[in-house]
Amino acid sequence: MASKDANPEKSPSKVDLATLGGLALGVGGIVGGLILEGGNVREIMAPTALLIVLGGTMGAVMISTPLSVLRGGMRSLGSVFFEKSQPPQAMIDMIVDYSAKARKSGIVALEQVADQAPDPFLRKALNLAVDGTDLQELRNMMELEIALEEHHAEAEAKIFEGAGGYAPTIGIIGAVLGLIQVMKDLADIEKVGHGIATAFVATIYGVAFANLFFLPVAGKIKARAHQKTQMRELILEGVVGIVEGLNPKLIRTKLEAYTNRSGAREKVAERRGEA
Repeated sequence: MASKDANPEKSPSKVDLATLGGLALGVGGIVGGLILEGGNVREIMAPTALLIVLGGTMGAVMISTPLSVLRGGMRSLGSVFFEKSQPPQAMIDMIVDYSAKARKSGIVALEQVADQAPDPFLRKALNLAVDGTDLQELRNMMELEIALEEHHAEAEAKIFEGAGGYAPTIGIIGAVLGLIQVMKDLADIEKVGHGIATAFVATIYGVAFANLFFLPVAGKIKARAHQKTQMRELILEGVVGIVEGLNPKLIRTKLEAYTNRSGAREKVAERRGEA
């Protein structure tokens, strides 16, 4: 019997130290390099440049992205900083427990536990199995749900990929705007030098936000989506095994391939190739 503490759906979210550590290391490296070169952090503190880059980038993203996708992207931003732990082994234990019940009393015996399954995807798959849905139809329906979820995650990741493309260009616009202001004070060479230095801060912001935040966030969203897809592939294979009446030990052996990254990739590729 799978323990309640191993409930994969109710596992608490935890801070993603890789994300926070990466941000700290990236920003720290840039600022540290500036200081070692004899610069001062105040030299790159320019609120107007920050406003131009962030405002312009967000505006471009809003223009190019449907509102519903934009909302989903903002929600997915939380998954970049907080990871919801779903141990594959806990899910395997749960599915094996269900398979033992089904093998002993028939798949109809899962009717009550199906509605109590912690994972929505597992709950839906079990209910379809209990209702007597054709195995191929069950697989097709659940694979469609997986594909749609992947599509949504891809669209959400593209929001930040787009922002990563716009930010450097908006930074250049900010630099040009700064240089326009510099041209008004050509008579004062000291102001010209200071103004040119300040103008290029917008370019720094644009490139930094693109490469230290927007593009990495897009990559992390895709990575999270891959993990979720792998978990759902595991669940689907487990439910299919239950419907086929496989021995619980065989189901466990089959699903444990997903605890190995290379094994999981081979399993998914093999199944999709057959389809």
